[in-house]
Amino acid sequence: MLDLELLKTLVCVVDEGSFTRAANRVHRTQSTVSQQVRKLEQSVGKTLLLRDRAGGNVSATEDGELMLVYARRLLAIAGEAEHVLSNPRAARVLRLGVPEDFDVSRLTVLLAGFAASHADVRLETISGMSADLRAGLASGDLDLALVKREPGEGPCLAAWPERLVWVGALDRIRNAAVVPLVLFPQGCIYRKRMIYALESAGRAWHIAYHSHSLAGVQAAVAAGLGVSLLPAFARLQTHAELGVEDGFAAVPPTELAIIGNPRALGPVEQDLLAALKQAIGEDAQALAA
Repeated sequence: MLDLELLKTLVCVVDEGSFTRAANRVHRTQSTVSQQVRKLEQSVGKTLLLRDRAGGNVSATEDGELMLVYARRLLAIAGEAEHVLSNPRAARVLRLGVPEDFDVSRLTVLLAGFAASHADVRLETISGMSADLRAGLASGDLDLALVKREPGEGPCLAAWPERLVWVGALDRIRNAAVVPLVLFPQGCIYRKRMIYALESAGRAWHIAYHSHSLAGVQAAVAAGLGVSLLPAFARLQTHAELGVEDGFAAVPPTELAIIGNPRALGPVEQDLLAALKQAIGEDAQALAA
């Protein structure tokens, strides 16, 4: 079992970029912080951090980047569980649906901020395919939902364009007669865009890897298993962005939209909507800049 305390230390070291600064932040000695990271590395059997002996800076390895995705998710879930159990009876439940491939870092910041200002509300988040989230909203199982969709596809409470980029390993696809693809499940809009773009260009393709999770797709691309189409925020430093010169033409942006019944939005739902619009809007502007 992964130790949450060790995962918290790993996240802290990467965020601070230094063992020394991380130690100051968590009020521990530098040696203790280093020991915790080594213990986590021994537990998973992977090197997670690279240490610059000259400058003292620290950066995550490819395995470390993947571990960070899960670490942030586990810590967020643990924090949410602690919050829910501290107010198990009085809290009102507000249910938010989010896409499986939504940016976890944005979501955890949003949840923490909303929970801090609404102690009487228990925010439940359900992840899934956008089609399933729409169904959950229609059946009343969700109060609000973030969905990935074609631009302008029906009414919404707010919407932002989502720029997509081709990512992969150049040495794997440069001379490939058949393009190996790393795909999300059937029904995913990225999958549809990817296949349509390649078939429109007359390029042959095959499925090299299939995953339900963003982390799984990112890891497969980083490992060189194939090419994928991802939102710009999801491209890792270990991913090469592919362009026209590599045989991959740009594709139109998709849309991230907040949907829900405007007539059913009370004050709490309005607050959550405002928090979503602020968090996503700020990131959308940063990516467009």
